[in-house]
Amino acid sequence: MSSPEDLTGPKQPLYQARKGVYPKAVDGFYRRLKWAIMAVTLAIYYITPWIRWDRGAYAPDQAVLVDLANRRFYMFQIEIWPHEFYYVVGLLVMAGIGLFLVTSAVGRAWCGYSCPQTVWTDLFQHVERFIDGDRNAQLRLEKASWGAEKIAKRLSKWSVWLFIAFWTGGAWIMYFADAPTLVRDFWSGNAAPVAYATVGILTATTFIFGGFMREQVCIYMCPWPRIQTAMMDEKSLLVTYKDWRGEKRGSLKAAQADPAAFGDCIDCNQCVAVCPTGIDIREGPQIGCITCALCIDACDKVMAQVGKPRGLIDYCTLDDADIEKKGGTGKPVLKTLFRPRTIIYFGIWSAIGLAMLFTLGQRTRLDLAVQHDRNPVYVQLSDGTIRNNYTLKIRNMQARPRIVDIYIEGLPGAQVWTDEGDRASARQNVNFAVDPDAVHKVRLFIAAPAKGPARTEFQISARARTGDERGDSDTLIFERPKDDQ
Repeated sequence: MSSPEDLTGPKQPLYQARKGVYPKAVDGFYRRLKWAIMAVTLAIYYITPWIRWDRGAYAPDQAVLVDLANRRFYMFQIEIWPHEFYYVVGLLVMAGIGLFLVTSAVGRAWCGYSCPQTVWTDLFQHVERFIDGDRNAQLRLEKASWGAEKIAKRLSKWSVWLFIAFWTGGAWIMYFADAPTLVRDFWSGNAAPVAYATVGILTATTFIFGGFMREQVCIYMCPWPRIQTAMMDEKSLLVTYKDWRGEKRGSLKAAQADPAAFGDCIDCNQCVAVCPTGIDIREGPQIGCITCALCIDACDKVMAQVGKPRGLIDYCTLDDADIEKKGGTGKPVLKTLFRPRTIIYFGIWSAIGLAMLFTLGQRTRLDLAVQHDRNPVYVQLSDGTIRNNYTLKIRNMQARPRIVDIYIEGLPGAQVWTDEGDRASARQNVNFAVDPDAVHKVRLFIAAPAKGPARTEFQISARARTGDERGDSDTLIFERPKDDQ
C-alpha cells in the first residue's frame, strides 16, 4: 500500500531559502544620480531637527517639530493646531498623488531612488564594499571558513551598521522634542522611557532590514510593488531589456565570428551582477525590479567596450518597444512624460497644494467658540433684565500674549461681563489677556432688556489688539421668557 508521501510527492518547504545578493559596484549616470539623492535625503533626515527657526520668545525655535505634549506641529513658519489636522491630511493626499504621478511616468522610481529601505540598504552596501571588498571578494569571504580575518571583518561591518542604525533611530526622536535638550537628557539617562524604546526599535529594524533582509523587504514585505502596477500603463517608462536587439545572446568571440547570428548581448551578466535585488532584467518586467537603472549603467559600459551603441538596456515604454521592434523610433522622453495622465495627476497635486497655501494665508490666528449654558436657560435679575450665560473659549494661535476684545452685536441694550468681574463692571464689551499659543476659557454673562422676542439671534465677535486683527465671530441665541414678548 502506498504511503501519503508516495501519493503527494516530496514535501516542499513553506518558504524558499534566501539566496545572498552581492551587488557589484558600478559607475555611470544613474549611479551618480543615486549618490546625489542618497546624500540629499540622508542630509535632510539627519540635519533637519537641528535647524533653528525664530518664532519669538513664546514658541520653540526648532524648525520642524512634532510637539505631542502641547499638540502642535511646527514646520518653519507654519504652525498646525489639532483642529487644523486637515492640513496634515492634505499633505498625505499630496504624497499619495505624488507617488501616482511618479509611478505613471517612470515606474518604480520612488523605490529605486528615494524609498528609505533603498537609501539605507544602499548605504549599508557601500559600507560592506569598503570593509569586505567588491562582489567577488564578498563571495569569497562568504564561502571562507570562520577565521580571524572573517570574524574581524564581520564585526567591523556590523559595528558600523549598528552605529548608522542607532543614529537613524536617534534622529527620529529628535523630531518630537527639542533636539539639543533631548540629546543631553538621552545620554544623561533623563529622557522619557518612550525615547529609549523608540530608538531601540528603530535601531533594530534599520540594522536588520538594511543589513540582512534588503531585497526581501522590497519583494515580499512591501505592498507597493503589487499596488504600483495599477498605476502604470503602456506609456510608462520602465527599465527594459531590448530583446529584439540583444538576442540571440552569445559570447564576444562567437559574435565576432558570426555577427549575423547573434545580437548585441554578449551574455556577460553584468546587469545581474550590479542588481541590488539580484534579478535578471533580460527575463522581462518582474516584481523584483525597483527601477534603480544600475543595470543600464553596467550595460552601457560593456557596450562601449565592445563598440556597440548604448541603450541595449534602457528606459522604454511598452508602446515605444513595439515601435522599435518594427524598426521605428520611439517618442522623445519629454513627450512621454508630459501626457494627459501625468498632466492630470500633476494638476490635481498642484491644486491641492495651492488650496492649502491659500487657506494657510487666509486663516486667522484667533479662534472663538461659544456655547450657551442650558441650565438655566435664562435668569431674570432684580432690575428686570434677562441674563443668559455662555461659556466662551478663545484660542490664541500666535506665539505671543494678546489682549482680546469681545463685542456684542445685534442685541440692543445688552451689557456683558465675565466671571472675573461682576455686574457692576458690565458694559458693551469686555477684554482679557490670552497667553501665547493657548486657549482661554471664561464664563460670559449677557444681560438685555426683558422686552423683546423670546429668541433673538445675535453675534459675539473677538478681535485682538495686536497681530492679525481679522478676529473671529460666532452666532448665538439670546432667550427670554415667552410672556414678555
